[in-house]
Amino acid sequence: MNLRRKNRLWMASLLLVGLGVTFALVLYALRANIDLFYTPGEILYGKEQTQEIPAPGQRLRCGGMVMPGSVKRDADSLKVTFSMYDARGVVDVSYEGILPDLFREGQGVVVQGRLENGNHIVAQEVLAKHDENYTPPEVSKAMERNHHQPVTGEKENAS
Repeated sequence: MNLRRKNRLWMASLLLVGLGVTFALVLYALRANIDLFYTPGEILYGKEQTQEIPAPGQRLRCGGMVMPGSVKRDADSLKVTFSMYDARGVVDVSYEGILPDLFREGQGVVVQGRLENGNHIVAQEVLAKHDENYTPPEVSKAMERNHHQPVTGEKENAS
């Protein structure tokens, strides 16, 4: 093999290795920015198919209904805490910032943030559900399926 062919082989090899490293770094960066969608029941009990429960510290999006009577606003700041529910469970959400105009109790919302220990989400963004035309398909399906009052575990007496 002559010198010219060796140089071409080395250049092609270096180019392939460089492309492989670049591809791996892009995939790693994208993996860190993925926000998976959960409902409150899936946060507590896991996804239906895989039983996968999100880990504390994981970034996620969660969609559900704002529990009536759960919205608490701090008088001195923009901090808001509320509970979000679906048919299977309830999670608590805290958020600091300006809420959307359509945010109200009994309304569907999607929050994006980090899951803390237990069932608490520290939200960085709160989106209020409004027109069906602007709702992602997975969110609208989950909201439609889970638009029921949560099961509290306590049985009412039929007196």
